[in-house]
Formats: sequence, C-alpha cells, structure tokens
Amino acid sequence: MNKRNIILICIGVVAGAVGGYLYYHFVGCNSGTCMITSKPVNSTLYGAMMGGLVLSMFSKESKR
Repeated sequence: MNKRNIILICIGVVAGAVGGYLYYHFVGCNSGTCMITSKPVNSTLYGAMMGGLVLSMFSKESKR
C-alpha cells in the first residue's frame, strides 16, 4: 500500500464515523432493540468500518 491509499482509507473511516454518528443522532432507534443504531458507539464504529471499506474499493494496487 502506498501513502495515497492509506490516506484515502483514513478519509473513508473518518467520514463513515461522522456519518454513523449523525445517523444515530437524527434517525436512531426508539425502542432500543436495534443492534447497530441503539448506541452511539456501535453506530459510529459501524459507519467507520463501512466508510473505510467503501473507499478502499477505489485504491489502486501497485504493480511490480
């Protein structure tokens, strides 16, 4: 992995974490039975993981 790929994945993780927390804050789960959106930590971590995975799709492999 080169520096560009790492930066791209880090941007995805941060954006996903912010998005996950915003989803918890504005949509959330009223009953408390939702596994991901019932707690802000779960929602933030899930968003960070998804953001990192989505932007890692756009990273290019180095050819040797």
